[in-house]
Amino acid sequence: MEAVLYICHGTRIRDGQIGARQFIERCKEKVNVPIQEACFLELAEPTIEEAFARCIRQGATKIVAVPILLLTAGHAKKDIPEILLSLAEAHPEIEVVYGTPFGVHDKLVDVLMDRIREANSMIDKDATVLLVGRGSSDPDVKRDLNEIALMLERRGGFLKVDTCFLAAAEPTFEQGLRGLEGNKQVYIVPYILFTGLLMRQIAADVSQLLVDSSNIFLCSFLGYHTILEDILAERIEKWKTQKGNLMFNGEGLCTLSH
Repeated sequence: MEAVLYICHGTRIRDGQIGARQFIERCKEKVNVPIQEACFLELAEPTIEEAFARCIRQGATKIVAVPILLLTAGHAKKDIPEILLSLAEAHPEIEVVYGTPFGVHDKLVDVLMDRIREANSMIDKDATVLLVGRGSSDPDVKRDLNEIALMLERRGGFLKVDTCFLAAAEPTFEQGLRGLEGNKQVYIVPYILFTGLLMRQIAADVSQLLVDSSNIFLCSFLGYHTILEDILAERIEKWKTQKGNLMFNGEGLCTLSH
């Protein structure tokens, strides 16, 4: 029997946990699989191990593990698959298929455009966007966010779309904010799935800017958009037909066959 295991990052902020669970509940309605469980990598419960065990207790023989992450970095490449590999070794009778984060996807640009329009429907032709990523030392994250920024710039016809990061990569958020000086109209777009400490940090850092200027807009995070639900549902349909694919290469990173 098939099961889907939705793996969210996790946050200590209650609103972030609730938002993640509500998002997963809506995804479940679009996925035709009898067993579906949500869990968190860290900072919240249930854990991956607990939700995996729930799937088995309900009769699962094949588990599709889906990382609910925007970009592919250490959590997706190492932290989550390490846990799954340990569980798979402890339960050799269970076939485990590991999915991928959202990554670079053209429909994500539609989500970003909606978030910008929600902040202000009167978008200036000379508007600038600052796309704010979580940040990672993994170079793939910077490359992918820059690619998404380029797609957004072309789709929205913006003067420019810059990127910055809250941690572990440059340009930093502070550098990104300094680069906004002199722009006519600015949209600060958090590239974050759910509210939490990072979203609070962004809001606090730009609060004075929002007071000082009526042409700077802070957009909402991405996570409650139906497009994201549709992307997941479509991918799960594909993943549930695949064979178990969990393995590690010599560098300790998860390698997948998709």
